[in-house]
Amino acid sequence: MANICVCARFRPAILKEDGEALCIARSDSRSFTLEDEKDEQHMFSFDKVFYEDSEQADVYEFLARPIVRDAVEAINGTIITYGQTGAGKTYTMEGANIMETDNHKKGMLPRVVDELFEAINSCGETAAYKINLSVVEIYMEKVRDLLDLSKDNIQIKEHKGHGIMLCGVTEILISNVEEALKFLSSGIANRAVGETQMNNTSSRSHCIYIFTVQKEMAKDKRVSTGKLVLVDLAGSEKAEKTGAEGRVLEEAKTINKSLSALGNVINALTSGKANHIPFRDSKLTRILQDALTALLCCCSPGLCHFSESLSTLRFGARAKHIKASSRIGWKEEMHEKKQEILLSENDVKLKVLDLRERILKKLKEKLDAETVKLIGEEFVVDGLLCEEVDSSHEEGGTLCHIKSETIASWKEATNKLVKTIAELVGENHMLKKVYESMKVEYEKMMHENERMKMEHEKMMHATKRLQVNLRKTDARYSVLVKRASKHADYKQHGDDL
Repeated sequence: MANICVCARFRPAILKEDGEALCIARSDSRSFTLEDEKDEQHMFSFDKVFYEDSEQADVYEFLARPIVRDAVEAINGTIITYGQTGAGKTYTMEGANIMETDNHKKGMLPRVVDELFEAINSCGETAAYKINLSVVEIYMEKVRDLLDLSKDNIQIKEHKGHGIMLCGVTEILISNVEEALKFLSSGIANRAVGETQMNNTSSRSHCIYIFTVQKEMAKDKRVSTGKLVLVDLAGSEKAEKTGAEGRVLEEAKTINKSLSALGNVINALTSGKANHIPFRDSKLTRILQDALTALLCCCSPGLCHFSESLSTLRFGARAKHIKASSRIGWKEEMHEKKQEILLSENDVKLKVLDLRERILKKLKEKLDAETVKLIGEEFVVDGLLCEEVDSSHEEGGTLCHIKSETIASWKEATNKLVKTIAELVGENHMLKKVYESMKVEYEKMMHENERMKMEHEKMMHATKRLQVNLRKTDARYSVLVKRASKHADYKQHGDDL
């Protein structure tokens, strides 16, 4: 399994950056050096680097075209544009305008549409194709349908066969390029945008374009489906640069939070140590859980954006170690066969019940009711009915096969359940011992507490008695002192006489 394709693109300097020093030094078509004002250098290497003079067509041909071709062959793929706000992500995705006819300015989306219809038209009559389009945005952690604004909180679900799905999202069947561009333009017009100091029309949401390509072979009617997802991420922002306030600032916080969640997922996927990948931390990472095929890191060349460009490129460097997770599109005919199998299993179950009732009816003629009841229970628990069915009969063989598989799965589940119960019983027994031990200790403590309480009461009683005796002693002492004083006075007066 190959690593995902990671490319970097540097947009040309804009008017406000004219005359400003640049932070990039070219090496070749895959490598470059990023330099700050202190001449600190950071070298990067990607699958491809698109410099300021690169064409829109160059980006599409290298990055997107192979993935589009795969989608036609029922191989899912996802392309993401990532980077600082104002770094050229939306221009790369949409071009100057989604309806742009100038080939020099056309973005990735209109080229994808051209490529899809070109690919399916070249197949002739060997296969019939249907292309469905959905456009959604993740705004303030809610998934909104841009083709039907009444659906402003679409739920994300995971289907065992189809992967991540957006419940109830609008899917429009497109039959030609003009129609596709019309609906794309309508969806883009509904996207949340706002003005900042860095961008007059800054994206305030992550926009996701989903092309679902269904292919039906004319010869055997096999149907397969591939999904192509293009993600135009909102840019990371620093409030001091964008001047964001109020609602725009709240939007920026939500954007940065979801981008941080994406960074955490990338770190977990590339660390080799994480047992848990935090896909559920945001709506963005949840949707991208299915497949990540290509990443385009968009950067500004100006030295004033050095720190943001460095952060973007480090993100891309980490992502480069992820193994491509494209999923083979699901086969509809297999789904139909599963439905047929389920129906045939239901028929077999009905026949099993019928056979069981007939056998029990015959047994009732020769055995008592209690014995027949026990035999019936054994039929259900152990599947003994299969032993009575002729294995040479086609339906009987199928019945035995299904019953034996069912019984085996029941027994396996039962064994696991018994093992789990035994473990829980053991834990419960241990906890009970701990509880009993703590209960004894508690009773000891309560007994000691009562004893100390009684001792305390005794001491208080003794103290009170001592205090009473002390007061009596003080009174007696006072009387004696008075008597002694009187006696001394009398004696003194007698001597004087």
